[in-house]
Amino acid sequence: MKRRNFLSGCTAATAATASGAAAAARPPAARAHEPGTSPGGPDFPAGTARLGARVGRREVAELRRAARDARRADSRSGGGSAPARSAARLLVSTAAPLLGGSCTPAVERELYSATAELARLAGWAAFDTGRHDLARGYFRQALHLAGAGGDTQLTAYVLACMSLQATLTGRPGEAVDLAAAAARTGAHSPRLRGFAHLVQARAHARDRAPRAAGACLAGAEVLLESAEARGSQDDPEWLDFFTRPRLAADAAEIHRDLGNPRGCFRWHAEADAMAPGDFTRSVGMRLSVVATAHLQAGDLDRALALGRRSADMLQDVASHRAHGYLGAFTASLGPWRREPAVRAFTANLHPDAAGGGRRTS
Repeated sequence: MKRRNFLSGCTAATAATASGAAAAARPPAARAHEPGTSPGGPDFPAGTARLGARVGRREVAELRRAARDARRADSRSGGGSAPARSAARLLVSTAAPLLGGSCTPAVERELYSATAELARLAGWAAFDTGRHDLARGYFRQALHLAGAGGDTQLTAYVLACMSLQATLTGRPGEAVDLAAAAARTGAHSPRLRGFAHLVQARAHARDRAPRAAGACLAGAEVLLESAEARGSQDDPEWLDFFTRPRLAADAAEIHRDLGNPRGCFRWHAEADAMAPGDFTRSVGMRLSVVATAHLQAGDLDRALALGRRSADMLQDVASHRAHGYLGAFTASLGPWRREPAVRAFTANLHPDAAGGGRRTS
């Protein structure tokens, strides 16, 4: 199997970490490229990959198991937790050498797909901890690897992740385009298309476009119902989070962003089915969202009650993004800053939240 590893160092730090890794020959998806170049960036230094070593489904299964563990840790403890950060390390220490091995065409495709999911997870962890340029680099790598493996579902999901990053860093127009591309790429999967429509709705909401947001949200709801009716046997494991409660959680935020607190409260009631033990970060962020909606409705007491729950839930979550949500709520307390209850609330917050930082997440 002649392949060249096109995992690249996204930053100088990543390149330094990768200094012991290696590139093999060219991947099938990159054979049109000249030697010494790759669509994902500069190659790892040549000479240390396990060239010719036999790679089978056991090795691929180990990569997928590691990705699953990192994904679950990210949901519970944030992208800054050690298990979530392991995806970036595994790209260099484990996946890169395997890409220099020999295997059947079927295993080759699975290997690229598994490595692409590790790259996506590394990008998501970087995004969650506020390292946005690094995240974009990993997401680009994930796109190229998924393409090399012919994994259109994962390609669509990476595009959806890139859309979320664009939305939450103030680029809703770009986010809409990326989500639309995700929906087209994942057209054969109702659940994946539904998630892409939901991501697009979030972008429209941040852009203050209620009609477009409502249409995309309604489309996401229909597609998810269709996916639930036909079962999840054809859906990839990394999409198992997209259920009715997850849709409801995002819908609550969409309505908050559109200045519709009643709609936010209605969807929040459905989202309460999310298990906080499995989705600690997501639940904590949603509580901050709904707390802000209560401020929109003029109910300071309920807002502070939810804000306290959010702060308690997020105190051990290593996520700049999550603490940014709490920071956005804190900033919204400005008109009530002289109230004793508000001063008591802000006194012991995490620094990222106490600063009431810019609402980018």
